[in-house]
This record gives sequence, structure tokens and C-alpha cells, in this order.
Amino acid sequence: MAAAVQSGVTQPPNSTIYVKNLEERIKIDDLKEALTEIFSEYGNVIDLVAKKNLKAKGQAFIVFEDVEAAERAIKEVQGFELFDKPMLLDYAKTRSDATVQKEGNEEEFESHKRRRLAEKERKQAHQAAEEQKKFKRPAGGAVPDAAATRPTKATRGAGLKSSNPGAGAVVPEEYLPPNKILFVQNLPEDYDVDGLTAIFGRFEGFREVRLVPGRKGIAFVEYEAEAGAISAKESTSGMGLGAESKPIKVVYQRQ
Repeated sequence: MAAAVQSGVTQPPNSTIYVKNLEERIKIDDLKEALTEIFSEYGNVIDLVAKKNLKAKGQAFIVFEDVEAAERAIKEVQGFELFDKPMLLDYAKTRSDATVQKEGNEEEFESHKRRRLAEKERKQAHQAAEEQKKFKRPAGGAVPDAAATRPTKATRGAGLKSSNPGAGAVVPEEYLPPNKILFVQNLPEDYDVDGLTAIFGRFEGFREVRLVPGRKGIAFVEYEAEAGAISAKESTSGMGLGAESKPIKVVYQRQ
């Protein structure tokens, strides 16, 4: 074992350990096998999450059956070299799915998943907005002159679309943050309020379906809270409807 490194623990003790500084070139299956072998020495590991996508590389989450096992592991494994790199350990910021499922009932587990999903989508929306802002910034950090940034007079028929090239970035529909109203597109023309209510009315807090007069193929579905909208979006997005089973598109309403 390498010489002990400074604790680096910033979160309160819980049964899930966050591991970083892992060797990114190791195959995920090999990494999981090595981590399981190491951490199983300190208690029963009920879940181990390590992913190969770019943002998650070099990281893993180890879920123990109890907090005591996690405490022992952090004390003993902190700084342990795996594939020639010292592992850096901390307690996870939030409870894992496996922990909630083990300790709570089905309702608590579903609520936990909805909150986690909502937080994930909020982060995606924020990241998408930041990326859009980068494209709007002048090249080289140059400061544009006043004439170039002065808002131009909107022309007739422009509606709500800004004619100012420096206007705020528009977040793509797929990355809009969660809210309680869904915007449904690509609907078969023969689907009415009753047909859509049969689909979306089975989710928690359903309020109503609103069709748009004069516009076919789209509708708005409202729930009492975000939780219902999140569940409905995840369950219905891409669902095939109509004789041709054409997939529908479900996103959050733009605020």
C-alpha cells in the first residue's frame, strides 16, 4: 500500500463511497472486478457503479450494506494504489439507488429516482445553456462596439423572436429543465383529449390535456407537480402511436 494521503473526506458518513483518480485506460469490467475484490474485504458490497462515458471516467461508487463498512473502507483504502494510481475516497453526496431500495419502500424508491432524474436534467439544461453562450461570445474575447450591440428595431411579424444577434442563447428542447407541463409532438391526427388522457392520466398528479386549436399533432399535458411530469416524460417519450406506430416526442414546456 502507498503511503497514506490526507483524508480528503468532505461529506458526512453514509454507506456509499465515491472513488476518484482511477486509471481511465483500464477496461470497465476489469476495473469493477478489481474494486470489488478490494472493497469486499470491508463489508458486503451491494452495488458498484463505474461507467465508461467521458465525464464518468476515472470514478466509481461503491455501495455497502451498512455505514460501518464504508467507514472502515475509507480509513484503510484511502490512498491505496490501484493500477499505479492512488485512489481518492470520500462519502457520496447523495444516497444510492441500491441503498434507498434496500432501506425504503417502493414509493420512496420511485420518489428518489424522480428527484435524481430531475437534478440530472437540470444539470444538462444548464450545461446546454453554457455551451450555447460560448458560441455567442465574440471571437478572441474582443469587445464589440456600441453600434454592433445596440438592439435593432424589431420588424413586423417578428413575434417574440429577438432581432438582436447578442440575445441570450436558446436551450434545445431536449435539455429544458423539468417543470409540470409537457409539450407533446408528432401525435397522430386522430388522437383526441380522451385518447391522450388514457395515456398520460395514469401518472401521479395528472390535471389535464390541452389541444391547440388549428394545430394538429401537438398537445400540452399538465400535472400538479414536476414529479408526475418527470415520470410521464420518461415513460412515454418515443412511444409509438397510431396505425404506423409513429414515435411521439415528449419534452418539457419552454418557460
